[in-house]
Amino acid sequence: MTHLHTDLCDMLDIRVPILQGGMGPYKTEDLAIAVTNAGALGVISSIGMAATLLPEAAPVDAKRLFGDDPPMVLLQKSIEAVAKGTKSSKGVFGVNVPVAAEFLVASKMFVEQVIETRNADSDIERRLRVLITSAGNPKPWAEVKNHGLIWVHVVPSVYHAKKAERAGADVIVASGHEGGAHVSWDPVHSMVLVPAVAQAVKTPVVAAGGFSDGASLAAALCLGAVGIQMGTRFIATQESDFESIWKDAIINHEERQTLVARGLFGPMRFLRNHRAEMLVKQTLDDVPRFYLGEPVDSNNAILKLEQSGFVDLLDHKSDTALMFGGEVTGRISDLPTTAELIDTIVEGAIKVLAQLPGKVLKS
Repeated sequence: MTHLHTDLCDMLDIRVPILQGGMGPYKTEDLAIAVTNAGALGVISSIGMAATLLPEAAPVDAKRLFGDDPPMVLLQKSIEAVAKGTKSSKGVFGVNVPVAAEFLVASKMFVEQVIETRNADSDIERRLRVLITSAGNPKPWAEVKNHGLIWVHVVPSVYHAKKAERAGADVIVASGHEGGAHVSWDPVHSMVLVPAVAQAVKTPVVAAGGFSDGASLAAALCLGAVGIQMGTRFIATQESDFESIWKDAIINHEERQTLVARGLFGPMRFLRNHRAEMLVKQTLDDVPRFYLGEPVDSNNAILKLEQSGFVDLLDHKSDTALMFGGEVTGRISDLPTTAELIDTIVEGAIKVLAQLPGKVLKS
């Protein structure tokens, strides 16, 4: 029987070359457990946990989402929960920590907590093997490798990929502009970005942005990647931690129904609804002042729109809920279990790759 196996599988000790993206505001605990047990890399997301550390930038009322625990305890408990939920499969998992300038207070604390929790438990130390950083300067985070962690950094360009490689990243995720949530202002999409990064660096490259099935996994491998990272596709699974209206929106939106607007840490791609349109309007209202070099004090306006959008999400108000999502939403039409999804993707990729030579190579 044919298996799909790349260098990424050997590096991370995973069965299939698929990573789950870190996606706030949720902890993605349940999703990380399901993804890990299915043989891919499940990932805990830390960004929402920082709400009480950064009250001026809190995406939602933290207590409604996380309870009364402080952020460090939240992360520790999440790590322990994922370790417990994956103990029988002995699967490997990771933690995503954004390192944007606005988040640095929380970034340092979360990285320290990951190291501390690993040191306190031998099973967690063996299986929490990956730290993923994103949305900021990679250089200060290379020291995590000294603690036995495999360090993955997410980039939007060749320039940033070379910077991550110089800093010592073990794996680089090349994230195309069609991806959901945080994106670059420069609209470089995966079909250009992934092969460009793969050619520019010697570090193994994982493709992100627009990947959802066997055909797109096969395409990523043909473009020089050693695997894929998926966010939007994993939201629309039975085990994911996300609200039902968010899952339904991904299933029902087409590929044209996403919008990019300013977010707290730069531009973000949202599923189109009235809330996303309000954020785009606020973004466009600011543009003339940016060009004139005037100070733009609309962060409060953006923040209020985001905060009220997350509250509406928790209250199940679909038209004003704030929901991230990539263009790949147009290729998603079902709600499988995570295991079914991963198996289907791998089987599909094997089929595409096996049939391709006979279709295109002639003697």
